[in-house]
Amino acid sequence: MSLTLYSGDLSPYSARVRMQIYAKGITDIEIARPATFGTPQFRKDYPIGRIPVLEGDGEPMAESEVIAEYLEERYPEPSMLGATPRETAQIRTLARIGDIYIMNNMFMLSPQSRADTRNQGIVDLLGGQVVRNIKALDKLIGEDGFACSGRLTLADCAIVPGLFLVENVLPSVGMDNPVPSTPKVAAYWAAIQQQAPAAKVLEELHRGLEERRELIRSGVFQKMMAKAAADMAAAEASPD
Repeated sequence: MSLTLYSGDLSPYSARVRMQIYAKGITDIEIARPATFGTPQFRKDYPIGRIPVLEGDGEPMAESEVIAEYLEERYPEPSMLGATPRETAQIRTLARIGDIYIMNNMFMLSPQSRADTRNQGIVDLLGGQVVRNIKALDKLIGEDGFACSGRLTLADCAIVPGLFLVENVLPSVGMDNPVPSTPKVAAYWAAIQQQAPAAKVLEELHRGLEERRELIRSGVFQKMMAKAAADMAAAEASPD
């Protein structure tokens, strides 16, 4: 059965799964942007209301970590987990740092980069968490150009989009990028971008970022967000 990954260039969580697909050389998954994304219909079809969503094998599947684990079982070669249970645990630990401690904080922080009045409390709280966790990552990350295991793993797939956000979004809220001051993370970041799957997904993320910035400059993005919020509120208020 063919699969479709509903994705978007600038979605870091979608990027995590796309990098896995590229690294494993999977060719039978269509990658598409959902036509109804951001509308009440999308939330009706996919209740979490976020991408990525994997569709085509039973009920639609949400959450990037769940999708990544599913794809690892469905397409086991080449493996992006460990050769031993302990190695796999290390891969998953680093992936969680990338996903929860870096990417998720950056995702919640990013609206402050376009806010008319920045909430400094939010910036200090979430940005501070990011800086702290980049320092933690510096103590755990591999020193051979990969997050761990000496090869591309699910850890890299989660860390790469997270570091993209740190490098490109954190300065826009008035905070310094902490990566250059963490030697092991800085060396990793320079090296991993030379890997083809990472380079491809970073190209997509940069493309999405430029498109978003242009929409913001033109005022179109603000109108889109206002309409989406109004439509969602109307749908939630409807008895149907």
